[in-house]
Amino acid sequence: MKIIIVGLGKVGQTLAAELGREDNDITVIDTREDVVQEIADQCDLMGVVGNGAIYSVQMEAGIETADLLIAVTGSDELNLLCCLIARKAGHCQTIARVRNPEYNKEQGFIRDALGLAMIINPELAAAGEAAEALQFPSAIEVDSFAKNRARLLKFRIPEKSVLDQIKLADLPAGMRGNILICAVERGDELIIPDGNCILQARDMVSIMGSTSDANEFFKKIGIVTNQVKSLMIVGGSSVAVYLAKLLAAVGVRIKLIEKDLKRCESLCTQLPKVTIVHGDGTDKDLLIEEGIERFESFAALTNIDEENILLSLYARKTGPKKLITKINRIAFDEVIKELDLDTVIYPKNITAEHIIRYVRSRKNSLGSNVETLHKIIGGRAEALEFMIRNQSRATGAALQELKTKEETLVASIVRNGKIIIPSGSDKILQGDRVIVITQIRGLKDIDDILAK
Repeated sequence: MKIIIVGLGKVGQTLAAELGREDNDITVIDTREDVVQEIADQCDLMGVVGNGAIYSVQMEAGIETADLLIAVTGSDELNLLCCLIARKAGHCQTIARVRNPEYNKEQGFIRDALGLAMIINPELAAAGEAAEALQFPSAIEVDSFAKNRARLLKFRIPEKSVLDQIKLADLPAGMRGNILICAVERGDELIIPDGNCILQARDMVSIMGSTSDANEFFKKIGIVTNQVKSLMIVGGSSVAVYLAKLLAAVGVRIKLIEKDLKRCESLCTQLPKVTIVHGDGTDKDLLIEEGIERFESFAALTNIDEENILLSLYARKTGPKKLITKINRIAFDEVIKELDLDTVIYPKNITAEHIIRYVRSRKNSLGSNVETLHKIIGGRAEALEFMIRNQSRATGAALQELKTKEETLVASIVRNGKIIIPSGSDKILQGDRVIVITQIRGLKDIDDILAK
């Protein structure tokens, strides 16, 4: 596809790199010449310096022949204007990043009125991921598929766990239940396991199953699964507002600490069910005074990564609790991974996932669409949900008869609302939703899992 990306902030740069790796023709637009030149050199793509909302600039970028324009500048209004001009000048599909909570209520109208393919709100998407993680306190990551029927959950095997030193083939069926262990991280090693894989304490394990089956598995291996009932948030960011609204609506007790007085006044109006505290959330004495040790969960959601990391590390020492840590930059991802911060939320990566899923679906002309896409295991693998719309090479035959690519696993089949953890005799049928775990980039169709 020929794609134009307007705005080279964190999200724009991530999209340029990710989409450029997937055999797309990428052109970027930004007003900062040095940034355009740097990204153009790094990603081997075309760059245009200028205002992406100007007709002549879009024409220079090739809007007349573009398939998609993605506007991710720092201004919601500019993003919408870029998309409007693109629709008139090039008749291409458009995606706009819109972050203002006031526009969130009008998303449907704005999308239809401007003919947008998608409106993406990174902060709302990040809050949704955080809320899901708080439903499963023992899971470090939670990804949902098949309209929330199936979950991919990552957790760390505790010391002295019943899973330590057990071979997967020897795992009792009664303990495993209806879940599939589909990935194991051990240090820098990533394993797509077979029956000979031996689990170890401190391994990061990803499992696939329904919510109830996953909870049952956690109970059998001695891990607490109850949804948290109380949350302390530090930082009154947009992510914090969205998260507080989501959780307050289901009865979670929330205390939010924000140091800006005017922001506190605004938060009191937006979040009537939340206790708002004016103060510096990085002040240890204030956190103790506000009862940090009594909360079941803690979310560090300031706009400064370093503060969020230090706050979560301190919260860990105040007693067992679920941690949520928001990180905007990923330059030190390897270091962050070793800090045991529990669930780490990257808003820009979530945005990129949504847009990459849309691009792959648009490029696919075969028999299935990418319905859901999640980058997992630090971006080293993908979990994709395919909707099987037509018969294809992958349908109708038993899985054991299909020659699939290495480092690819059919993790689940959802048929008529029922989750099937597949065995070799199961088949993929038209109308199924199929969830695949793979280390291969760029899968667009279910047939892409097959070896040639």
